[in-house]
Amino acid sequence: MSHVRVGPRAVMRSVAFLTAGVLAVPALAGCTSEDPAGKPLAEQDVAAAARARITDGGTLRWAVDSVPDTLNAFQSDADATTTRVAQAVLPSMYRMDETGRPRRNPDYLESAKVVDTEPKQVVVYKLNQQAVWSDGREIGAADFAAQWRALSGKDTAYWTARNAGYDRIEKIERGASDLEVRVTFRRPYADWKSLFTPLYPKEVMGTPDAFNDGARRTLKVTAGPFAVEKVDTKADELVLTGNPRWWGEPAKLDKIVLRSVPRDERVSELIAGELDLAEIDPDTAEQVAQAAGPRDAGTGTPLMGPDGTPAPGSGGSALPGPQGRSAAEALRSWAVANGSDEEAAEEETLAREKRRKAQAKQERRRKALSGFEVRKSLEPAYTQLALNGADGPLADERVRRAVARALDREELAEAVLKPLGLPAEPVGSHLALSGQAVYADGSGALGDQDAKEARALLADAGWVPGGPVKKTEDGEEAAGAEKSEDDEDGKESDGGDDGTYIVGEDDKNADGEDERDEKGEDGADGTDQASGEKHGSGKNTAQGGAPGAYAPKGTAAPVGAAAAPVAKDGKALTLRFVLPSGPGSQALRTVADRISDMLEKIGIGTEITKVPDESYFKDHVASGEYDLALYSWPASAFPATDARPIYAKPVPAADGSLNVAQNYTRVGTDQVDQLFDQAMGTLDQDTARDLLRKADSRIWAAAGSLPLYQRPQLVAARENLANAGAFGFETPVYEDMGFLKKGPRGAEAPASPSS
Repeated sequence: MSHVRVGPRAVMRSVAFLTAGVLAVPALAGCTSEDPAGKPLAEQDVAAAARARITDGGTLRWAVDSVPDTLNAFQSDADATTTRVAQAVLPSMYRMDETGRPRRNPDYLESAKVVDTEPKQVVVYKLNQQAVWSDGREIGAADFAAQWRALSGKDTAYWTARNAGYDRIEKIERGASDLEVRVTFRRPYADWKSLFTPLYPKEVMGTPDAFNDGARRTLKVTAGPFAVEKVDTKADELVLTGNPRWWGEPAKLDKIVLRSVPRDERVSELIAGELDLAEIDPDTAEQVAQAAGPRDAGTGTPLMGPDGTPAPGSGGSALPGPQGRSAAEALRSWAVANGSDEEAAEEETLAREKRRKAQAKQERRRKALSGFEVRKSLEPAYTQLALNGADGPLADERVRRAVARALDREELAEAVLKPLGLPAEPVGSHLALSGQAVYADGSGALGDQDAKEARALLADAGWVPGGPVKKTEDGEEAAGAEKSEDDEDGKESDGGDDGTYIVGEDDKNADGEDERDEKGEDGADGTDQASGEKHGSGKNTAQGGAPGAYAPKGTAAPVGAAAAPVAKDGKALTLRFVLPSGPGSQALRTVADRISDMLEKIGIGTEITKVPDESYFKDHVASGEYDLALYSWPASAFPATDARPIYAKPVPAADGSLNVAQNYTRVGTDQVDQLFDQAMGTLDQDTARDLLRKADSRIWAAAGSLPLYQRPQLVAARENLANAGAFGFETPVYEDMGFLKKGPRGAEAPASPSS
């Protein structure tokens, strides 16, 4: 399941607390000659093809996570499918390019520029003279004005989810002609290009009733290559058809059917031939890749590693014999089935028939999936570890920094991305991704992984390694034992009879600090690579107990042993780690296990709780019922606007509660707020970029949220489907999607010789 809260172009992340003046921030990378923004780590993979190679007509059946509750992208219950529909049927002044940067959309906009800055900022939009709504009316100033009034925040009768940017507009007027729109701002606004995308007609934005209810299930007036034909809640699908009044390149497809299909059911729908395009999980991708075989000679399957060898876990090597049986096993089976022992022969014959049917079923699945291929890239979104700083141990910045310094982010990125053959680089910014203008690696403000520094931070905060701990009410030791709700019983943490974890004297330096290696012998994360079983976690999981436990004083612990659990005031440091439990969340659970092992090595315990997907964000993350949590946020081309409410310092509400807005870590500073405000108010792009990079460095230093890796994007696509798949940063071009003409990859048939 994708835990990304996606609005029309919203990006939501966690903000971190930074005590002003405590930490020095390194010089901005933006001051060097080399642009630190770099390039996107992975290109889009959409089987790009010229329009001339695509046949006219056809229906694209596209799996989505849900049929949206509303088609109004500015309402709070809008989702990713709402955004997808808006992209296909409504005007957008700017689109995202392959680097995640805004580019003028010529289908709607001939030009847009700032024409005045004093005394007020004025932007003049010149619209494409062919741009009309589906009812024939020209797109113009009345539509811009209606959207501004609805989203300005002045009229509370409009149930809007956000008004960022629109609240800075003073007035909107008709320009020198009907094709000009003149927008005057009361305050300078750097992200003015974020506005009016999507643009709704005045029929939707003109009144509160129309805004609140009129566009939830239908859009009667549109202005894109497609129009909404129907929303069928019974069939759980939404149908888009070509817009006859569209003035741009005509849509190649007749219809796009967006159908809600759960992630764990998509492979069955692909096999049944009910889908043409579906975002899938790694397990399904492996099945599709094995069935499809190599996409191009010499390049390996879609899940091959960068060096052309099968990626770990990709199933790249063929199993010998039917159903993975060796030749010797097959020969023995034949001999038993045809032998003199009638009872054994009958049993083996039945077993062979069962295997034959299973093999036939597998072959049918393979054949059905052979018409698909896996298209892969990286999503414009990243997964982060959020640390709740509202209360508990993580309210102390030193403890948050200790957690951060204990983590090997490169190892975590590799665990998720390397098996898929995708670039496994940790994300270096809270505000942008590699390739976007604002991106710069600000993690240096926090520092690299360093277990010794992490333990020193804990000691400074009063958390003492190996100290005595109190018994809990149920008699268990509170010594940092890791638990999950899947545990059948609570076990005492490894340690001496008095609850003290004994550390070998040979493992300490002159200062009494633990200097053992941070990596275990089984795997980088303490996981047995053959069985997949976790070791450590504060439990006696192997014969002889955990390394160092119950050993005579002075006995050296093995390499990779967990550090002594840290305690303060008689209480062990144990963090509540909340995770989703549904299909598609396996990657998060794998990462969580590795994080728990890394924290154990500095003496921090974790209690893992797996909760249903539907309650994960609302009842735990948003409500603050967690210490550690993993979830993803999309990247934004306009971080000054979109990230501001995510990092804003929470303020007390009128009823005495804390208004956190979208700041789910519940900490913030005036300094970070000021940097965002300055970036939002300057029209100099270089200055705004440097201010945002500076803000990101301070967020890193506070360790309120830790970006880990860019999310993988795996899409199963019918092999003759062009210009669709793993889009990466770029906004899809819906009118160019379609099926290739007959012939290899849509190649035109050779012309017959003239007579």
